[in-house]
Amino acid sequence: MKIRVGVVGPEDSVTEIMKAGDHFSELNLIPYVYERTEETEGIIKRNKEFIDQWFFSGQAPYYFALSKGLITENDGSYTPLNGSSLLGTLLEAFVREKKILCKLSLDTLMMEEIEAVKDQFSLHDLSFVTNEFYGYSPADEIIQFHKRLFEDGHVEAAVTCIHSVYTALKNMGIPVYRVFQSELAVHRALGLIKERAQSTWYRKSQLVIVGIEAIYPSPSGRNNQMSFKIKHQELELHRTLLDFVEDINGSIVQMGDGLFYLYSTRGELELYTKKHSPRTLIDECYVNSNLPIRIGIGFGSTVLEAEDHVRMALDKAREEKGTVIISINEDKEVSSFSENDAPQVAYHTRESGELWQERFKDADISSQIVSKIQSLSHHYHKDTLTSQDLARWLKNTERNARRILSEMERIGVARVTGEESTGRGRPRKVYELLLEKK
Repeated sequence: MKIRVGVVGPEDSVTEIMKAGDHFSELNLIPYVYERTEETEGIIKRNKEFIDQWFFSGQAPYYFALSKGLITENDGSYTPLNGSSLLGTLLEAFVREKKILCKLSLDTLMMEEIEAVKDQFSLHDLSFVTNEFYGYSPADEIIQFHKRLFEDGHVEAAVTCIHSVYTALKNMGIPVYRVFQSELAVHRALGLIKERAQSTWYRKSQLVIVGIEAIYPSPSGRNNQMSFKIKHQELELHRTLLDFVEDINGSIVQMGDGLFYLYSTRGELELYTKKHSPRTLIDECYVNSNLPIRIGIGFGSTVLEAEDHVRMALDKAREEKGTVIISINEDKEVSSFSENDAPQVAYHTRESGELWQERFKDADISSQIVSKIQSLSHHYHKDTLTSQDLARWLKNTERNARRILSEMERIGVARVTGEESTGRGRPRKVYELLLEKK
């Protein structure tokens, strides 16, 4: 099956990209032509389900799509314009005007690219007034930039990278020339898109095991002599999980009383979570069986690796209070979701680096718990905290939080910067985290 690449841009740019794509038999390039950059939003919304990767004609549509949340950096790419592209446009302008244009307005391209061309080809007599920007800028603003400079006599012609700007200035009778990306640059960008899409396909086919464990109302519920009520509840839980397994095209195995392993692929699970909240399954299980559950998710390149990770995820889920979702991926990165479906917090179960290992060699706390504190610090945008803050973050006792902070201070990943009055008793120490300096 070919990789479906949506090519987005003005007609002339899309045509050139489609020609360059003939060299890639693995790619199925699908053209989407617009008149204005802002039309990108409708194009992606209407066609995102049919496209594996997006390829944009330039910086403007790419960053417009990013700014609107239509794509992520892994979903699309574009060919950046460089100095060689500018040189070709300048030669075209000089030939058409039959003279050397010394004063020009230019948009999009960064000043370092312009200076590189001037240095390389000894074009220091050329003067550019630039409207350089990184990302997306509305076409109307760029049009006014060129128009004002030309009408005030500051430039002899305009050079633009944007089709709609080129068309508007041309209709105004302003001498204007357009910068196009080179064929070689397009080939390189399409090659990167091919590699990224193949990597994504491999990732989607990766094995995932979803571990579901019922949380019984009392320890007695886990005895061998289970009540008939709990058995009926387990049957309802099993029935609910069968519906979920059908949705993710997987299979289910009961590993023990109230413990189920659901086998599928990362791609199927990601497709499900695009349409459902991460906590949908928890809610459905409770409604149908009246049993709260905890979920551990393990990803892996092999069955053995995925099973190892799902066991680790369930162990960590048991450390939390109430229903929770914990996942561990192939890099042993741990991600957790809170009960209110807040953004996930991720941390690694292992850390590398000689200094890091040396600090924790004789420590009374694990590097894993400190890694989790580091992630929570980023999550809450807070690098100073008290034992009360840490207890709340970890859902633990303040006494244990004080012990952790004291040990972090001893090994040099935290330091005391002050005190906080509590109104009674001894004031709390305020700690600054030094985790970025590890």
